Amino acid sequence: MKLLLLGKGGQVGWELQRSLAPLGEVVALASDSTDFHADFSRPDELGDTVLKVRPDVIVNAAAHTAVDKAESEPDLARKLNATAPGVVAEAAQEIGALMVHYSTDYVFDGSGSAPWRESDPTGPLGVYGKTKLEGEQLVAQNCARHLIFRTSWVYAARGGNFAKTMLRLAKERDRLTVIDDQFGAPTGAELLADVTAHAIRDTLREPGKVGLYHLVAGGETTWHGYAHFVLEQARAAGVELKAGSDAVAAVPTSAFPTPAKRPHNSRLDTRKLEAAFGLVLPNWQAGVARMLRETF
Repeated sequence: MKLLLLGKGGQVGWELQRSLAPLGEVVALASDSTDFHADFSRPDELGDTVLKVRPDVIVNAAAHTAVDKAESEPDLARKLNATAPGVVAEAAQEIGALMVHYSTDYVFDGSGSAPWRESDPTGPLGVYGKTKLEGEQLVAQNCARHLIFRTSWVYAARGGNFAKTMLRLAKERDRLTVIDDQFGAPTGAELLADVTAHAIRDTLREPGKVGLYHLVAGGETTWHGYAHFVLEQARAAGVELKAGSDAVAAVPTSAFPTPAKRPHNSRLDTRKLEAAFGLVLPNWQAGVARMLRETF
């Protein structure tokens, strides 16, 4: 089996290179790849790449993920998040490939407190969410064999992330202020990649499993609760901090104005995915603790 991975250099793309390897030959491309064109800012050329590689499975981990920046460059965000995935989906349909695509909780308006189900009405608040929703729709419309995974609060040990930022600030400052009215589940790129590989194998065996799924770690927290957990883990590991977990002040979203409006409720209901693929998604603390052990 041949798999085409697009966006290999991102957090999820990096982990996918590992998780997809046991499934077959992986052709992993980034926007600057020279062997094949994979620059999502030039979507017209992506179809040729798919037709040349002729993979059995395409996994798209490329996206415009700078939520605030998207507000000032909506055309580029739409090209990367919607137009380009739509072109890839058309080519996937032409060769009969299974296409895997990632989306986000930002397709919802963040209201209420119940975890969002796949069938719930969407209502994105900004450019990022709108373009990701359009991308979902184009993938589903253009490629019958698709898996779309909505996720949220993604982190990885590789590169920067919220936990590392909290650790750095806690070493520099006596007190931190962190938002406590946005709810979600920190989800590791490693978990996303492993579930993706499992779902691909299952779906190739049982084609009826194609469709849209919510994929996040178990449980829920706020950014304040996330920071508190990180600093508790750091202290327990003997990391010297100026600000401990008891020195993190809880503040509302309004204390940190941003160009893009953030959803207050990013909870995602994962029961459909767990039932379809026979999985139990671990609580978010397990993944964060493991990532921190690699960081300390």
